[in-house]
Amino acid sequence: MTRFVERMSLKVKKSAIVIGAGFAGISAACYLAKEGIDVTILEKNEQAGGRARSYSAQGFTFDMGPSWYWMPDVFDAFFNDFGKKTTDYYTLKRLSPSYQVYFGKDDALQIPSDLSEMHALFESLEKGSSKKLALFLKEAQYKYEVGMQDLVQKPGESITEFIDKRVVLGVFKMHLFQSFHSYIRKYFTNPKIIQLLEFPVLFLGAQPKNIPALYSLMNYADITLGTWYPDGGMHQIVKAMVSLATELGVKIKLGEPVHSIECKAKQIKNVITTKAIYQADYIVGGADYHHIEQNLLPKEYQQYNEKYWDSRILAPSSILFYLGLNIKLDSLLHHNLFFDADFDKHGDEIYKNPSWPSDPLFYVSVTSKSDHTVAPAGCENLFILIPTAPGLKDTIEIKEYYFHLVMKRLESHLEIPLSNHVIYRKDYACSNFISDYNSYKGNAYGLANTLLQTAIFKPKMKSKKLNNLFYTGQLTSPGPGVPPSLISGKVVATQILKTQSS
Repeated sequence: MTRFVERMSLKVKKSAIVIGAGFAGISAACYLAKEGIDVTILEKNEQAGGRARSYSAQGFTFDMGPSWYWMPDVFDAFFNDFGKKTTDYYTLKRLSPSYQVYFGKDDALQIPSDLSEMHALFESLEKGSSKKLALFLKEAQYKYEVGMQDLVQKPGESITEFIDKRVVLGVFKMHLFQSFHSYIRKYFTNPKIIQLLEFPVLFLGAQPKNIPALYSLMNYADITLGTWYPDGGMHQIVKAMVSLATELGVKIKLGEPVHSIECKAKQIKNVITTKAIYQADYIVGGADYHHIEQNLLPKEYQQYNEKYWDSRILAPSSILFYLGLNIKLDSLLHHNLFFDADFDKHGDEIYKNPSWPSDPLFYVSVTSKSDHTVAPAGCENLFILIPTAPGLKDTIEIKEYYFHLVMKRLESHLEIPLSNHVIYRKDYACSNFISDYNSYKGNAYGLANTLLQTAIFKPKMKSKKLNNLFYTGQLTSPGPGVPPSLISGKVVATQILKTQSS
């Protein structure tokens, strides 16, 4: 009898299909495979990683998307869950200085990695601000610990999930109902300090006025936990996760976009790609939530309509330039933020009155400052990002205009005829996010983490119309960013496993 039961258990081994091989999709696949589920990932592109793909040309290598390695504890926790360490797969170095901010001509600050040096920097900008920074970071640490250990680990299905002793008792310490903008200004008045502290929340996809002060936890991640770089680039994390997934038995099908989903009796029956038809007990949407629901599912199984999606506040899109230079640049660091324009005006042109920015802020990453393998000898690789409103129609002329605008600004700061040294260039913009990732309105980061789009107010992880469909990634809980995407994969896998055991 025992042998018969064992054979039967082998026959009923559950299966899952994950649509999309981004961070959230691979994370979910790993957690499901660990529990004995047979997992197949279907990926549209020829390379895993989603927005974190890598691109190489003429000896230059670029991280196409995410470039900041923050919250190292989240990456450690992910690999630890499988008995692994990040050091089993890649080598991390802490950047020092962490990054550089340009406020104007001959007006730049290098942000130290050492906390005592950071206190000294604040004090030099605003007398008495060092003590305020200590208190600010103490509150930010509390939010980080509660937020990352409790809040982001919830699927956001019901308010009852958040009736947790530590969360309830600390609700006022979390500053959920105060804006980040006003919270910062309770502590500091110096405009440079304010911009330094407000910049990390831009990763959350909204202006500081519309982000809960809870997210000062990002400042703790920045200032205390530090900015890191994996040798070889951010895509090394993807390679590590693919290696782990393969070791766990996950099958990854690249270059196989899903073009339709067939449903019957509140179940997904078939997932149809350009190459094959797949069936599984569970389907995980790790690709763009809107695309899966509105373009792949039959209408009667869509739980949100286009009006709902159009009402969502999205994180920005971007214009990106990947450049190879035949010179070395002494003035730039690995990470460089150019805040030499009106911060609020650019924000309004993204969120309030969506339009092409008149005088944009921008970001420049030069990974060749930290990694000699990503550019030929004597050369630098530049990744330039201009945040823009999602949904704008980009053209060759628009990209050319912003390329020359940014180059002119850089040439003014660096006092180098930079344009004369560009030997490789690749442009990327809103239309590319749509074509490559089916990204809703070409957003680059997902759904903005405003108060009314946090936790239970996000699109749900579990479909209410299909019993075996779940979602993960930047348009659902916990939100945008690489660490939250890793966590999102774990949370959705936990939800599936609860379904399996019930």
